[in-house]
Amino acid sequence: MKLYYSPGACSLASHIVLQEIGKPFSIEKVDLAAKKTASGADFSAINPKGYVPTIELSPGEVLTEGPAILQHLADQAGRLAPAPGTMARARLNEWLAFINGEVHKAFGPLFKPDASAEAKEAAKAQLAKRFTHIEKTLSDGRDYLTGADYTIADAYLFVVTNWANFTGFALDAFPRLQAFQARIAARPAVEKALVAEGLKAA
Repeated sequence: MKLYYSPGACSLASHIVLQEIGKPFSIEKVDLAAKKTASGADFSAINPKGYVPTIELSPGEVLTEGPAILQHLADQAGRLAPAPGTMARARLNEWLAFINGEVHKAFGPLFKPDASAEAKEAAKAQLAKRFTHIEKTLSDGRDYLTGADYTIADAYLFVVTNWANFTGFALDAFPRLQAFQARIAARPAVEKALVAEGLKAA
């Protein structure tokens, strides 16, 4: 398997899960602006959507979209997600949809230099609401989003909430979320992924 990634982007969640499951894989960095991979390949030919994560499962078999990749990897490994068809899996999917649609996308204006001050403030207000919901969930004595077990949703949430560190969004009002971030960051697989992407010193 080969994961196409951009350092610290949402592809980091797929990278973390690949490290967690321990199956052989390689990674290749993508210049998203130039649409070129580190080896010089045309990334648009690999994924016409033009963004990461993108994973080549086998020659000619490419899968895109973070939540789909995360679930496929978990199902193939038999770990990090409840069994398909169960209510527990539906709850996991609920979290993946929430993170993808309500948290991930809300960060968009904060990464755009040309976004207006009004757009950035609206994004921060939206994120504060979503983080309040997450904080309440974690206040129920949960270490992880769905309970006692670490899942692919936790890896995804760790990556997108970590963007607060790069966008000037203070998490002081969300101590349980901060504790969650520290708990996930301490996982060996997370550290390996961060080092491999050049986000942390070896």
